Amino acid sequence: MEELDIILETAKEQMQGTTDHLDVAFDKLRAGKATPAMLSSVRVDYYGSLSPLTQIANVNTPDAMTLSIQPYERNLIGEIEKAIINANLGFAPSNNGDSIIISIPPVTEERRKELAKMAKSEMENAKVSIRNARKEANTALKNVKEASEDMVKDYETRVQGLTDKFSKKLEEALAKKEAEIMKV
Repeated sequence: MEELDIILETAKEQMQGTTDHLDVAFDKLRAGKATPAMLSSVRVDYYGSLSPLTQIANVNTPDAMTLSIQPYERNLIGEIEKAIINANLGFAPSNNGDSIIISIPPVTEERRKELAKMAKSEMENAKVSIRNARKEANTALKNVKEASEDMVKDYETRVQGLTDKFSKKLEEALAKKEAEIMKV
């Protein structure tokens, strides 16, 4: 039945979106290794409008503990430095006139535990979102007038299967992130 398939596909898309969102949230959790994603929240005043740093500069990692920012326009170095400081990420940028270098300090054991706790919290929020998608799908399935009770039960079982599959993905992503965070 087409309407039931649409409900199932919508639930799957919502759950996949939740998983993708968790991956982005995990990328922002700094585990001691420099990544350009660490600066994804930085917005720079570019001729009166706030622009993402990646649109006005090239951000790369020359080594595991350093971020290098090469602005496309040299006159933006001061604005970029100010934006990084104002973003309150705990970084101390230094510029050499051509580019900005950020040395990533090593992460303390206490900070690692805090990051692991934050990762677990993000995963729990994602699980709630997955369960909400399941609830919405089950409610929508019950409201399909033309479907028999057996068909609705079959689709509810499929939705539960999706829920289990995506919950397992979230657990695996958390385990991987926690291992990355706790690795010294």
